Amino acid sequence: QVQLVESGGGLVQAGGSLRLSCAASGSIFSINVMGWYRQAPGKQRELVATITSGESTDYADSVKGRFTISRDNAKNTVYLQMNSLKPEDTAVYYCNAGVEVTTDERVHDYWGHGTQVTVSA
Repeated sequence: QVQLVESGGGLVQAGGSLRLSCAASGSIFSINVMGWYRQAPGKQRELVATITSGESTDYADSVKGRFTISRDNAKNTVYLQMNSLKPEDTAVYYCNAGVEVTTDERVHDYWGHGTQVTVSA
């Protein structure tokens, strides 16, 4: 019922920047929390940043001061501005959203398919 599509990943040198976007579409009544997670090879998926519908944000300690999450509620889109990138940031980045669909009052989690971010030394 809901699809999340990430874009903006790619290859960048250490110290560079990337901006990820995630657009939600489908039978959306409302979106609560949106967030970004990442998974590096051999590691568990981890939280990067979240943002509520009221634009309250939370960040993993590893990205504080470097990454900024934002959202455009009118477009059902969440962004992740990544600055001062490090090789340790290399991972597949996944978009997540808590969505109330038009036919169900319960909030369900939806995930995008991910976008690769590679930071070279």
